[in-house]
Amino acid sequence: MDIRRRPPKPPVHSKNRFLDNRSPSSDDRTVIDPPPKASDALPLPLYLTNAVFFTLFFSVAYYLLHRWRDKIRYNTPLHVVTITELGAIVALIASFIYLLGFFGIDFVQSFISRADSTDVDRDFEDHRLVTCPNPPPSQQPIVAKSEPPLPEEDEEIVRSVLDGVVPSYSLESRLGDCKRAASIRREALQRLTGRSIEGLPLDGFDYDSILGQCCEMPVGYVQIPVGIAGPLLLDGYEYSVPMATTEGCLVASTNRGCKAMYVSGGATSTVLKDGMTRAPVVRFASARRASELKFFLESPENFETLAVVFNRSSRFARLQSVMCTLAGKNAYVRFSCSTGDAMGMNMVSKGVQNVLEFLTEDFPDMDVIGISGNFCSDKKPAAVNWIEGRGKSVVCEAVIRGDIVNKVLKTSVASLVELNMLKNLTGSAIAGSLGGFNAHASNIVSAVFLATGQDPAQNVESSQCITMMEAINNGKDIHISVTMPSIEVGTVGGGTQLASQSACLNLLGVKGASKESPGMNSRRLATIVAGAVLAGELSLMSAIAAGQLVKSHMKYNRSSRDISGATTTTT
Repeated sequence: MDIRRRPPKPPVHSKNRFLDNRSPSSDDRTVIDPPPKASDALPLPLYLTNAVFFTLFFSVAYYLLHRWRDKIRYNTPLHVVTITELGAIVALIASFIYLLGFFGIDFVQSFISRADSTDVDRDFEDHRLVTCPNPPPSQQPIVAKSEPPLPEEDEEIVRSVLDGVVPSYSLESRLGDCKRAASIRREALQRLTGRSIEGLPLDGFDYDSILGQCCEMPVGYVQIPVGIAGPLLLDGYEYSVPMATTEGCLVASTNRGCKAMYVSGGATSTVLKDGMTRAPVVRFASARRASELKFFLESPENFETLAVVFNRSSRFARLQSVMCTLAGKNAYVRFSCSTGDAMGMNMVSKGVQNVLEFLTEDFPDMDVIGISGNFCSDKKPAAVNWIEGRGKSVVCEAVIRGDIVNKVLKTSVASLVELNMLKNLTGSAIAGSLGGFNAHASNIVSAVFLATGQDPAQNVESSQCITMMEAINNGKDIHISVTMPSIEVGTVGGGTQLASQSACLNLLGVKGASKESPGMNSRRLATIVAGAVLAGELSLMSAIAAGQLVKSHMKYNRSSRDISGATTTTT
């Protein structure tokens, strides 16, 4: 039995609104008789009938009121009526009855339409819109091919999900089998939408590993190719850098930058700061009271007490600093702490919660509005991260010999220095960039993040970077550096424990927590990210300076295959 049924065809209405037995053509599908209306029973069009009765009602009402006034004025009995007055009374009653029915006609029509649509829904329960023309071929549903039927027990669960008896999110807990739950949810999704997700793989993934920590209600996984750039010679060690990307030329370009750095002696890096932040927002009755909290938190005498309370959250969490700023009577408190080899968002949030509970003893009137007030600032471009840093603040530098610039990078030192000044510095300043004084740091950061299981949304602040280039040794060689104040990475927790991402971390030698020194692996990963960015900046800037950017992308980043259908074509 084919469990992935094609969606039923739209109903074809004949003139008597019943389906005939013939196969309708495409033209017949779009011709549907309108439903009957109560106004169809009127001898005249509705707007003319309305005009007649409105005019009649007000005219007769005015005439009768005028006659009533005259009878009162001349003491004529009101019950004495002429034939004209009798006719006027009859006309008034008739027009009133019509108008009363007119204002109820919309209810009658809606009742008839609802009854008619109910009859249609019984015959064609899977359809919502029957008057829409067929979508263009590019928008038509892609129906799944025949696959082996599900076991009868799973079929019953699929039907229960579709009927709303069993919530989709509860399949894992009900079945105790994450792979089976994903398979059933996937089948229910396809039947519900009438669209296939055949190209989205299901097999070959450990769904137990993501339960409760990485992704909810999975139906498959997305494949992203992983390329290797390197060796990256950084601080005397060689690294093969995994990059998960779908952009052509990116890995090749970064690899060229690694080569130029390698033959020139490699790069060196320094971690300037290592601290994750969280900034709750609290409110007081007055700005003066909020300022008292600021003075309390930033007082050196109170820091040790706050650190003891904060550090209870984890054996790796260590409070480093507290900064508070006010907006009227609202206080934004930015806590910064070390987090070992974890990226540390949950760790710092727990510590902040401990401190807030402690502060309520001295500030019982403090109203905690939110554990995060965006002064942190997470997953958003912010000057506070660019200036103060967040996560790992890293600077990485290298000296590239002039002959390598000419032979490997196909450009000159003078051209690179000039382009960097006009593009990365002046151009970004004209654009009003915030931390974007670089060529394409986010390209490399995103690729390494995806490969190693980092939070891809934190690419926003982690890609803040300023690239500097300077001619040295009388203009023969070039000094290049990247300064990245907020690289947010970890080697434990989150997506780092997934099999593929764990393998990439293992390739770099930074998998898991460092046994020698807590935090060493995550700091090393941050320097590798910065080193890869340095290589990518060097290569892309050289390609632009040499006029090779468009040519290389046309060669490596454009496919001649047409994969929109079942066949392939070449151009």
